[in-house]
Amino acid sequence: MSVVDIKDLQVSFATDAGSVAAVKDVSLQVQAGEVLAIVGESGSGKTVTARSILGLLPETARVRGAVVLGTKDGTGEHDVVPLRGAQLREVRGQDAAMVFQEPSTSLNPVYTVGWQIAEGLRAHGKLSKKEARVKAIDVLRRVGIPDPEERVDHYPHQFSGGQKQRIVIAQALVLDPGVIIADEPTTALDVTVQAEILDLLRRCRDEFGAAIVLITHNMGVVADLADRVAVMYQGRIVEQADVRTLFSAPRDPYTQQLLAAVPRLGQGVERTRERAAGRTPGWETATPVVEARDLRIVYPGRLRQPDFVAVDGVSFAIRPGEVLGLVGESGSGKTTIGRAIAGLTKVGGGSLQVLGTEMNGMKERAFRPVRERIGFVFQDPASSFNPLLTIAEAVAEPLVVHKRAKDPAAARARVDELLEAVQLPKAFGDRYPHELSGGQRQRASLARGLALEPELLIADEPTSALDVSVQARVLELFDELQRELGFAALFISHDLAVVDLLADRIAVLYRGRLVEEGTGAEVLGAPKHPYTQRLLASLPVPDPDEQATRRTQLQSLRATE
Repeated sequence: MSVVDIKDLQVSFATDAGSVAAVKDVSLQVQAGEVLAIVGESGSGKTVTARSILGLLPETARVRGAVVLGTKDGTGEHDVVPLRGAQLREVRGQDAAMVFQEPSTSLNPVYTVGWQIAEGLRAHGKLSKKEARVKAIDVLRRVGIPDPEERVDHYPHQFSGGQKQRIVIAQALVLDPGVIIADEPTTALDVTVQAEILDLLRRCRDEFGAAIVLITHNMGVVADLADRVAVMYQGRIVEQADVRTLFSAPRDPYTQQLLAAVPRLGQGVERTRERAAGRTPGWETATPVVEARDLRIVYPGRLRQPDFVAVDGVSFAIRPGEVLGLVGESGSGKTTIGRAIAGLTKVGGGSLQVLGTEMNGMKERAFRPVRERIGFVFQDPASSFNPLLTIAEAVAEPLVVHKRAKDPAAARARVDELLEAVQLPKAFGDRYPHELSGGQRQRASLARGLALEPELLIADEPTSALDVSVQARVLELFDELQRELGFAALFISHDLAVVDLLADRIAVLYRGRLVEEGTGAEVLGAPKHPYTQRLLASLPVPDPDEQATRRTQLQSLRATE
């Protein structure tokens, strides 16, 4: 029995430049209790297709075709396309519900989570206020929130990112819908938290009987959770198949390209050897660019709260021309170490030498000349670029600030060189950040980081928000530029496969401590610490059969903790 039946769906948007077709003749079916993954890169139309199931498209959208939504018990069905107002509100939540990509923006910060979960029950007039609270506590317990009787009265900011995602899933489940649309539900999460959310979505299907439409660009997540896969490209479905067939024998060239772009563990061994062979002899004994000895960083507590030890006794070194990958989950201290190296966070104890300067007790005036020898590539280029500056002005900014150029116009020749080095046409310099795609913005961010020809580059999660195909191109570019320019790099990430691809050595952080360090083959091939083993087992791989084995392995690791 189909809970969703999309027939010849066409969606276009009215813009100042004319009509833009986002979805072209899409036909899809979702069966009861099935997980259908819709995959493709940004702009392929997957989110627009999924949002049309709930009629969540803007007023500028023009929709043709049919989106037939069945009730969970199979007693009725609605075509969502012509529905408006009260009729749409009746369908939303009861027949279909949505789990949005970013829980921090979809949860209201001024209401308790219990109130927000009960809101759906009240909107459909099903339960009294007291009954709705009991139901909210029950659904919080079922999605794995500890102490739900107490935490039902907490606000969103009092929960971690993974817990907020569980609350958004609880909101979707509370009215027992027939289908849940999950839009990139694990994109911003650490691999360990991601594994827990995937387990929860699996339970939504098995215990609650809900079908799931999963929108994602992570092929490992698809292999872990999906029963069937639809691949979208430029608004059309180019391939549909069950998950095993798609991964073992993809037919469409775009699907083949998408799967080939997925980074896999073990790919980095050969690259590491090539990079090491290309360096000048004696680089291993050269003075480190960065050296930490028993590094300790403490954030002072506020309002009678105790101090928080973010980094506790960490020691490592980065040699000239070497890439150190720093991995660990949120709160492990990765970004804090990156900020300390850049002089943005004070060192509380131990020693941290950066380009010959001791950071413990460092004076800002003394560090200023060193700062121009350090480049940065931030996690989210959309928020790290000034939206009022053109790309050329943004890339020229470090050159102007450090007096290498009088103004952006004087720096334009250098900016054009940098843009071409990161494979962007120099004409893109006259565009604003919002006029570039995510991958193009990240390349421009890399150009800005390299503007001063740094000896050290700090890259903080530079590819976590990118599609796999775009990510592959950015990583390839990073690797090429690193070999060509020879800068040392601290590459911060929670994606082990990405770090394996780029890093010469990998350091694993857990709760502020360094628990393991070595080459990719040592750390990822034969992890010694239980946390590294769990981190490795949590990483979904793009192979359904291997992923099923890894899931069993992860469950046994959790059981021994």
